[in-house]
Amino acid sequence: MIRTAVLHGSGYVGRELIRLILQHPNALLMCTTSRTYANAPLHCAHPALRGQQNLRFSGVDQFDASDVDLVFVAAEHGKGAIAIKTLLDNGYSGSIIDMSSDFRFHDVSTFESLFQMEHPAPELIPHFSYGQPELFAPYSGSFIANPGCFATGMLLAIWPLHLNCDQAQISITAITGASGSGIRPKPTTHFPERDGNVRAYKVLEHQHLPEITQFVKPTISLSMVPVSGPWTRGIWGTLQLRMSVNEHHIAQWFHDVYDDHGLIRLWPNALPELHYAVGSPYCDLGWVIKDDQIVIGFAIDNMLRGAASQAIQNMNLLMDWPIDTGLIPPHP
Repeated sequence: MIRTAVLHGSGYVGRELIRLILQHPNALLMCTTSRTYANAPLHCAHPALRGQQNLRFSGVDQFDASDVDLVFVAAEHGKGAIAIKTLLDNGYSGSIIDMSSDFRFHDVSTFESLFQMEHPAPELIPHFSYGQPELFAPYSGSFIANPGCFATGMLLAIWPLHLNCDQAQISITAITGASGSGIRPKPTTHFPERDGNVRAYKVLEHQHLPEITQFVKPTISLSMVPVSGPWTRGIWGTLQLRMSVNEHHIAQWFHDVYDDHGLIRLWPNALPELHYAVGSPYCDLGWVIKDDQIVIGFAIDNMLRGAASQAIQNMNLLMDWPIDTGLIPPHP
């Protein structure tokens, strides 16, 4: 059994992490922290957990990592690095999986430009591996920067093209549910503004685009239109490009990359539907081709495959367990 903790666990991602750890056959949840809910039972922040455990939130400053093997950090951007630096300064020597953007970028100037803040711990960036499990595992260390939600779907959809195309111009449109904005309400996530509406935001400048371009060859040009959708969870997106290639080749590219990865589901000659990805740890990928026009679609649950269940995949990899342990029922 591995002993785990969730720092800053009162948000949506913290809730999903806690739920997944509690059902994991090889993991124990020793502690979760919160400033707002310090000393309160977990169900005060996450009512669905009532009756499932007896844990209480610890205050952020009360956390003792001496009996913990792996820490998940579910803090906001900028605060994740502060929490991790404090952990390490206090002598913590276990594994870390960070859910914020703080260690996803190789170049600290990219982070500081996107988030308009000075990075709290730039010296730690080289110690973190970008945690896209299907593409980059096994990792070189035990500190993992968990990918962003949009970035997860986009990078998995793009990777077969990256491996097989010398150049391409790809236009991405991706629609996300309201939970992607976090637990704190904002005017644009207010129900009357979001219900029955779609709204583009951060057009051509969303932070998850440079997150993936650092891995894609420079001759592949990417542009992105992120959109707020009128639902709670899930991301559905498409990549469009022109290329003289037939369906057989596209299918072969995707099968070559993903046939050995059980948490990727392929939809040949179709675009995946969001409904079937929500509530699951899968990334669904599909494609449609007409003449020289190619559309590749992806669908994920932003709170699971785009955050918490992908973090559990990374924990499984660090512990050398099957990647889907605790995420899907074992095969008979």
